[in-house]
Amino acid sequence: MTARPFVAASRGTVLALGTAQTLAWASSYYLPALLATPIARDLGIGRPTVFAVFSVALMVSAVAGPAAGRLIDRHGGRRVLLASNGLFALGLAGLGLAQGLGGLTLAWVVLGLAMGCGLYDAAFAALVRLYGRDARQAITGITLIAGFASTVGWPLTTLLEAQWGWRGACFAWSALHLVIGLPLNVLLPRAGPHEAATAAATPQAAAPAAAAPPRHTAALLALLFSMLGFVSTAMAAHLPALLQAAGATLAVAVLAGSLIGPAQVAARVFEFSVLQRFSPLLSARFAALTHPLGAGLLLALGPVAALPFALLHGSGNGLLTIVRGTLPLALFGAGGYGARQGWIALPGRILGALSPWLFGLVLEGHGAGALWLSAGMGLTAFTCLLALRLPRDA
Repeated sequence: MTARPFVAASRGTVLALGTAQTLAWASSYYLPALLATPIARDLGIGRPTVFAVFSVALMVSAVAGPAAGRLIDRHGGRRVLLASNGLFALGLAGLGLAQGLGGLTLAWVVLGLAMGCGLYDAAFAALVRLYGRDARQAITGITLIAGFASTVGWPLTTLLEAQWGWRGACFAWSALHLVIGLPLNVLLPRAGPHEAATAAATPQAAAPAAAAPPRHTAALLALLFSMLGFVSTAMAAHLPALLQAAGATLAVAVLAGSLIGPAQVAARVFEFSVLQRFSPLLSARFAALTHPLGAGLLLALGPVAALPFALLHGSGNGLLTIVRGTLPLALFGAGGYGARQGWIALPGRILGALSPWLFGLVLEGHGAGALWLSAGMGLTAFTCLLALRLPRDA
């Protein structure tokens, strides 16, 4: 495959793409947490309805993923990511103009399309299209930068909403995609010829001595990423309530929640500096085990383990973001990466869209006992990982 090596000059690409990813996540995935209440109040609908429409957007994103991946395989990531900025700008402007449930839903459908071709999976595919098997360092680099999306996005959304209302905040985020996001993604280098990438899609062409992965490998990846994705999204929605159900005070629950972000970034730094010397399977197994370990501590010790639980869960979640990009690359190689990544991620994205509701039902019925569900999913993912073997040349 005619992929350029990842060298020091490529760090500018990682910085630009990581910053663009920060903007994309902050203005979409993290937006409802702060704007759902004023949107619901202004439009005269229930707050759960706003999140239901957001779930629709996540499902649209899941369905759009494979098509976006195929386009990146064929043309490189530059065009697709630039198109995502236009879709983000259009969807956010439509959100600011919404006058009822119909307009709100249409805006979030457009934003779902934008997320499907503009968040991590698309960015990972763009980097693999550029750097081939050498993309692991670049993938880790953009997650280090975009790991601060909520840290930057939530305060900025709060400030914008306080100054101009929720509609003004949406219009401001829309403008930022045009004046910041587009120029940043323009800096992404053009990919090499598609024919070379297509040839590399055949494992024998990429490495004649390496056998192709077993047919069930992609299914195992889809299953384990679905399990881990369910846990990640469920904890993002319910962690404070879960910790309170385990006996923690609100203050302790909020403090524990504030540790998730730093733990994610610390784990990504560890991956960047240490774990890159080893197989991505090692990082993946760490990512799968940390939540069950934290859940076991919380169930056994009660609220005294709230902070260790948050640190363990956050570190695993930070590694998960990276291994979602690097493990398929190590298993299958760079050829056809974008489309394959879209299909592998599809079940997890759909399950992730439903997980806040499903886990909320279990939490309401069983309290802290809901941890048995999330820990069981983590252990299931770990079992899947034990069954995977990397090609000899990975």
